[in-house]
Amino acid sequence: MTPPLFLLDPLPAGDEFVLGGDEGRHAARVKRLGAGEPLLVSDGRGTVAECAVAAVTPDGLRVRVRTRRTVPAPDPRVVAVQALPKGERSELAVELLTELGADEIVPWAAARSIAQWPGPRAGKALAKWRRTAAEAAKQSRRAWVPRVAELATTADVARRLAGGAGFVLHEAADVALAGAGLAGSGEVIVVIGPEGGITADELAAFATAGAVAVRLGEPVLRTSTAGAAALAVLSARLGRWG
Repeated sequence: MTPPLFLLDPLPAGDEFVLGGDEGRHAARVKRLGAGEPLLVSDGRGTVAECAVAAVTPDGLRVRVRTRRTVPAPDPRVVAVQALPKGERSELAVELLTELGADEIVPWAAARSIAQWPGPRAGKALAKWRRTAAEAAKQSRRAWVPRVAELATTADVARRLAGGAGFVLHEAADVALAGAGLAGSGEVIVVIGPEGGITADELAAFATAGAVAVRLGEPVLRTSTAGAAALAVLSARLGRWG
């Protein structure tokens, strides 16, 4: 079984360091790791220390580093533009996108999004998405925690699409994502619409920016699961699941 992964940024140099704070308390009190047990500690930016518990302390663990390794940043980067899902499906979408390999998640206030992030709520919701992405990265043992960008408007998304290879999931598209042309470097951007669907104006704006409408298959998926399905296709096609 793969050892559990904990996040600590910056990752201290040296052969031993203390894993404290919330991560250390979780390791000691919830995971109940004891002396000699293995664990991974990462800065969330590609560096991973393979460690063993040297001692349990009142506030966490003292760990001994066995080896360190650096995981290169993926290229091309996969960017998921996720229309705001409703309720608990919001965290589900972020979890699945992270576990399936998104390198960046862009929350999008689509015209037909049921959920909205007005005023002060935006900061709280964004912080929750970032915590969810970090927890999902730990669960899936990812060396890179995906960046969660600021809330984007449709105009913001169109500008982003103009700078990379973009795809918009659409049930009526003629092109299948499984056969669409992919960039070998830079960014691959996939746009996941809301439960109510992408409007004609949004689709036109994204097409003008150079994005291609693509379909996944016959089933019509929810916004919280369509992104995960798309990421699975892309991960296989990009050789991440070799």
